Amino acid sequence: MSSRLALLERFVEDECIPAEPVFTQEMAEIEARTGTRWEEVPAVLSRLKAKARSLGLWNLFMPKGHEGSANVPMQEYAQMSELMGRSSIAPEACNCSAPDTGNMEVFANYGSPEHKATWLTPLLEGKIRSAFLMTEPAVASSDATNIACDVHREGDMYVINGRKWWSSGAMDPRCKVAIVMCRHGGAEWDAKGSHGRHSMVVVPIDAPGVTMVRALKVFGYDDAPHGHAEVELRNVRVPLSSILLGEGRGFEIAQGRLGPGRVHHCMRAVGMAERALAAHVQRSRDRVAFGKALSEDSLVRHHVAQSRMEIDQSRLLVQDCAAKLEAFGLQGAIQEVSMIKVVVPNMACRVIDRAIQMQGGLGVCQDTFLSEAYAHMRTLRIADGPDEVHTRSVAKYEYRRAAGMALSSRL
Repeated sequence: MSSRLALLERFVEDECIPAEPVFTQEMAEIEARTGTRWEEVPAVLSRLKAKARSLGLWNLFMPKGHEGSANVPMQEYAQMSELMGRSSIAPEACNCSAPDTGNMEVFANYGSPEHKATWLTPLLEGKIRSAFLMTEPAVASSDATNIACDVHREGDMYVINGRKWWSSGAMDPRCKVAIVMCRHGGAEWDAKGSHGRHSMVVVPIDAPGVTMVRALKVFGYDDAPHGHAEVELRNVRVPLSSILLGEGRGFEIAQGRLGPGRVHHCMRAVGMAERALAAHVQRSRDRVAFGKALSEDSLVRHHVAQSRMEIDQSRLLVQDCAAKLEAFGLQGAIQEVSMIKVVVPNMACRVIDRAIQMQGGLGVCQDTFLSEAYAHMRTLRIADGPDEVHTRSVAKYEYRRAAGMALSSRL
């Protein structure tokens, strides 16, 4: 393990994990004082961020060559994501949490100098946060070509109308900007095909017409103060300079954004699975039932072994994906990206479920991290594309490979 990885591990284990109950307590105090969970941020986060920055554990995700980059290779960052994934607050403490990481990469790769000065720089400095508005309640967003939030020109402005949900971060009091996936309408745009009529538009979160309809809960968790919002955009007007990369290039940006992001999500899931397995083992050693420690039971040992094997298999798969992304870009790793997106969240759900079972009633209440961790991992089987879509993609590329091999054999 490199010195930087060792430093990050100590920060997560010694600072972030012990701070989780402090975060929960401070959120409860904020709610009791203000009557809401969406206006203030627990002070412990500011302390952790200052510590992470002083240690050089800041913006670790940003690819080399970009403003604010820590010059971490993707394969090393995959390992860092695993370490940060052990704690629910470590990614934000290091300014490496979603959706900001993906949004910062979008601004860095596709934004204008104005976008970078106005939004990227304060995001890199941790002064503001952001949201990504893609999923919609009225359409099957697993097929992103269905996304229907309308954008059209009126003079020197774009006008946006639509409703989004699962807009992570939109309710955060620090959120100042959103990147919104929109569709151009009319025969001119229909002729461009289903993947050529969408755009990404930058929208200030306080723009007139942007309304936070409600906070959505995930298995009862609201994830405040960050949260997941349902957002209405009604006649939201932004200048033409708000477009990213160009009209009709939304899918190009989405693919560039979501590829690396899935590696980050999956390695964080591996980290949480490791923490769950450690809790599983410790609990089995501590508890006595029917005259012996649970760790002596053959079924318990079988479950521990299953978890260890599944975690290590998943880690290797994600590391392989990260290596191919770094070497060949998204097109050289597109099947691997879909594979990890299916395999890893399912693995994490199984590992955490076994740990919950070992804890008994303790595992399903707020006295451990496990129930919240399970909620997040179960959600990850849907977020950024459901299992079924990614499984279909894996099969599609396998058939393409077979067709290519058959063609080669005839030449």
